Amino acid sequence: MIDQLWLIPLGFAAGVLGSMIGLGGGIIIVPILTFFGFSPTLAASNSLFAAFSNAVASTISYSKQKRIEFSLGIKLGLLTIPGTILGAYVSSNVTPEIFKILFGFVLIASAGYIFLRKKIENREINLSKQMMIFAIGASFFAGIISAFFGIGGGIIFVPLMVVGMGMAMKKAAPTSQLILLFASLSGVIVHTILGHSDFLQAGLLAIGSFAGGLVGARLSVDIRERYLQILVSFAILAAAIKMFFDSFYDNLYLINN
Repeated sequence: MIDQLWLIPLGFAAGVLGSMIGLGGGIIIVPILTFFGFSPTLAASNSLFAAFSNAVASTISYSKQKRIEFSLGIKLGLLTIPGTILGAYVSSNVTPEIFKILFGFVLIASAGYIFLRKKIENREINLSKQMMIFAIGASFFAGIISAFFGIGGGIIFVPLMVVGMGMAMKKAAPTSQLILLFASLSGVIVHTILGHSDFLQAGLLAIGSFAGGLVGARLSVDIRERYLQILVSFAILAAAIKMFFDSFYDNLYLINN
């Protein structure tokens, strides 16, 4: 157990960032676990435990700040559940090489969102029938990538609520944490049923992530995010590039052997 205690500070750092930007900490946890040789399924399932713990802590803190749209968040959260079931099952059959390529693209999209986050302007609230139909489809897709990659799905929901529905960013990120609570919990349940998780590793990540969620929610009130956004964006892009290179060399090794 001692040689795995590094998972606690990893979960904490991911929890702080995940809570502040509304994406969940999986975009930090999964690449690092993959670099250390964890299989894609194990990395994703362990990360979802941390994502759930982070979502619980963040939701508690943000609800006290009255920054969560509970009605919308619960509806979108419930809509993710069918997608998470599918995503967890599909993850059982993905090869490490394909996983790294796909996750590399997810990281690039995440970095773009984080870097441009402050430039996304909220408009008039749009909860039209057409938008809600689109939100249903987006929720299902977010559920798939949540359980498949272990990242929670916030990369779908925050832009959806801000750009599509016109919600203010200060409420979109907190509401995203409520949605991720549903998505990550259902993903954890399915991954556990399928036998994908290591409960010791997942528990250590969850401990750190819960504390990070509390800290991140508090810091989000008054911290200046711009420099943090730039730093995190470049770090994620570097991780994406390494994912692509690792996948290339893995495939090259398989071809030569």
